[in-house]
Amino acid sequence: MAAADSADAQAREGGGKPMLARHRAKQEAEAEAQGQPGAKSGHFPLSYKEGLSQWWAGISPAVTENHVLSFVPYLRQPPTHTQTGGKPASNDSSMKVDTSGGKEAQPVMTDTETDPYGPRMWHSDLVPLSGKNRFLNEFSVERLEEETQNNLVMLHGYGAGLGFFYKQFEPLSRLAHWKLYALDMPGMGRSSRPPFNIKAKDREGKVNEAESWFVDALEEWRIKKKIDKMTLMGHSLGGYMAVCYALKYPGHLNKLILASPFGIPEDPYAVNEAMPTEAEANQLAAEFAESGTEGVGQQPSTNQKRPPPPRRPYSKWVTTLWDANISPFSIVRLAGPLGPRLVSGWTSRRFSHLPAEEAEALHDYSYSLFRQRGSGEYALAYILAPGAFARSPLIRRVQGVGRQYLDAAHSGPEPDGAAAASGKAGADVKRVRETGVPVVFYYGDHDWMDVKGGHDAEEKMAAERRKALENATAEEKRMENGDVKVQIVKKAGHHVYLDGADEFNDMVAEEMRDVEARQERLEGAR
Repeated sequence: MAAADSADAQAREGGGKPMLARHRAKQEAEAEAQGQPGAKSGHFPLSYKEGLSQWWAGISPAVTENHVLSFVPYLRQPPTHTQTGGKPASNDSSMKVDTSGGKEAQPVMTDTETDPYGPRMWHSDLVPLSGKNRFLNEFSVERLEEETQNNLVMLHGYGAGLGFFYKQFEPLSRLAHWKLYALDMPGMGRSSRPPFNIKAKDREGKVNEAESWFVDALEEWRIKKKIDKMTLMGHSLGGYMAVCYALKYPGHLNKLILASPFGIPEDPYAVNEAMPTEAEANQLAAEFAESGTEGVGQQPSTNQKRPPPPRRPYSKWVTTLWDANISPFSIVRLAGPLGPRLVSGWTSRRFSHLPAEEAEALHDYSYSLFRQRGSGEYALAYILAPGAFARSPLIRRVQGVGRQYLDAAHSGPEPDGAAAASGKAGADVKRVRETGVPVVFYYGDHDWMDVKGGHDAEEKMAAERRKALENATAEEKRMENGDVKVQIVKKAGHHVYLDGADEFNDMVAEEMRDVEARQERLEGAR
């Protein structure tokens, strides 16, 4: 994008360090050739001068997203709309939607001469939803000259954006008849940032409303795209919301892929923690830095035979920030010129295993998103308690995935209980229920998210499957499609899709092929 080069040129003219990775790498190589010292390491690798330069340059999210996507193999010029995130952050114009002409992105085609797995079409789009200022940022990859039969939809984690999946777009779009989508969740990434205002008065209602704020947007997007069923993959918070979607909108999933999902284990303090006031929630998202920062530790086991664990001794800075209702992004926004330096403390550790240019690009991308006006993060105050544990843990609800009733709308992401068996249809009428959805959990071998949460969920869902089959009709037994498994990605932490990208992609591709095999089996069983 010309805008990216222009902004970088301005930074260099001002005497600062180039903001884009390709220019920084060139400058550092030249400095090394001249015998000049390299960059200093430390908790915050970016110097004060470099941080000031990046803050002043104000590279927009559209530019940084485009740069990250430029690392996708065979995609030389990634499409990037500028309807949102086309300008640097400000209190007035941050992530406003620009519907004037010339902001849309034209799809990019790769042919078989430049793309050995082509032809493919790559597209960046801003999808309008109902209501005021509701848009979802979308990136998609579609195979040409063949009919799309399956869709893989990917949801990012807290504070991230669809660009974080840049290592998945190319390998996973090689499979015939599949189309890939990655979405920025509402109020995050380059999706629009409408205000979140809670209306519910009771605790359960507030959690329900906050979760629905996210999953209702996903359902509206699905309908708008005319997708009947999809394979839904979510990382961390995206995994949590994927489960919530499966519970509230049953019947639309072929498979659920959960990459180090947040919110499974039950914490005895989180479920009883007082809900924030509306004023507090408008200042806080949650202290949920996905790097597994020191002092937070792993999430506890959900083994009900153990006594409740003692409250974990959080670091003083964590509890102070939590009590003050300040999120990590609030700090970055308030820090001004110090913001890039603070972000570099996280990005330098999180992306240290990646090639230098990619790590720098992800740093720029992260900072450009972190400094945007808060929106979706404020809804999380009703979903997370201090310590980043779920107020309504999924271990209490996950057994409902793939077992919900299909003949009535669900008011929230809750499993159908025994009382719902008769429902308004009457006890003498057999209700139509899902016959299972395959679920896969992925964790890194040094993941700070506790893998036992996945195993406990697996056990609970397996028990629900056995229960369903006991009373199932012959047809329901033939159509049974539910199973659960937990897999470990080697040499990976919480960001399994980045840390162990090759193995992760192979695993997901195998699950996609399994979707096809299951569809063929179920079609034969009808």
